[in-house]
Amino acid sequence: MAEPEKVIIIGSGPAGWTAAIYAARAELKPLVFEGAVTEENRLAGTLPLGQLALTTEVENYPGFPKGNLEGYLDDAIDKQRRMIMAPHQKQGVSGPELMELIRRQALNFGARVITEDIVDVDFQTHPFRLTDSGGANHEALAVIVATGARANYLGLASEEKFKNRGVSACAVCDGALPRFRNKPLVVVGGGDSAVEEADYLGKYASTVYMVHRRDELRASKIMAQRALDNPKIKILWNRVLDEVLGDDEQGVTGARLKSTAGEEDLEVEASGVFLAIGHTPNTAFLNGKLEMTEKKYLVWTAPPRTSTSVEGVFAAGDVADDYYRQAITAAGSGCMAALDAERWLATKGF
Repeated sequence: MAEPEKVIIIGSGPAGWTAAIYAARAELKPLVFEGAVTEENRLAGTLPLGQLALTTEVENYPGFPKGNLEGYLDDAIDKQRRMIMAPHQKQGVSGPELMELIRRQALNFGARVITEDIVDVDFQTHPFRLTDSGGANHEALAVIVATGARANYLGLASEEKFKNRGVSACAVCDGALPRFRNKPLVVVGGGDSAVEEADYLGKYASTVYMVHRRDELRASKIMAQRALDNPKIKILWNRVLDEVLGDDEQGVTGARLKSTAGEEDLEVEASGVFLAIGHTPNTAFLNGKLEMTEKKYLVWTAPPRTSTSVEGVFAAGDVADDYYRQAITAAGSGCMAALDAERWLATKGF
């Protein structure tokens, strides 16, 4: 096997690519595993570039006020990748645009990328050993885990039956499909992500039913008000999704909603059901080899440092954050992890 990598970064969201920028500028020549482009990853919402690539306009990432970035995007992004991106909407920056820019910045500084998943790790030996989804083995002196978190589903049999036929956890991925245009849609959830999904779907749907189990949204005040002010969004309080309705020919045709307040079941017509009920950290591949919380998020053992339970392994972004879960905090912790890795390597004389 070749000489071990100084730093391997697992993941390609804001945390992973920001870590790559800082590690590359520190001459650590980071190798980034951005994830494999597979149908399984598409369905799970774990394709390269992370969750931010599944959003539309990004209003709260510093440095991108409303404006036309078209020329800059054409100049900064590789032509082949630019060709497959959606047209710029002159609204500041979109999630995919921001991620492409961060990725390009890291590559410009010398970061390298492999489009595979890491499927197994051995942290009991040093250098650390990692195996990718293509079957190749790699060694690293330090590792940064930045694999993020993926969208949750309820686990209903009917939900599984109609995945890709009207059931989705990504409005941006699927909302513009012909089957959803000018039709009523259902969004399940009451947090910021649910409001974002409902607001986005309102561009295409005739009506968006927000289904929430309580009588008040969990979303931040500004986001909750956005939902209340949107004439296309109708909030169905004290309801939970009981069954996705449909048939083999049409796919989803509606939803049965159970009351949490003792009322009768309610059925609504809809051509799509979108789940926006939280996330699960992408830590299964670690097989418990790092300390985790009950919800399987990685634990920082010496906060605010990004160190994990294994010396030389660091964690950044939503994989270790079930509280803030913002692009800017993920990017910030990616910077921290790269600096922590650089300083740890220096103390070990690597």
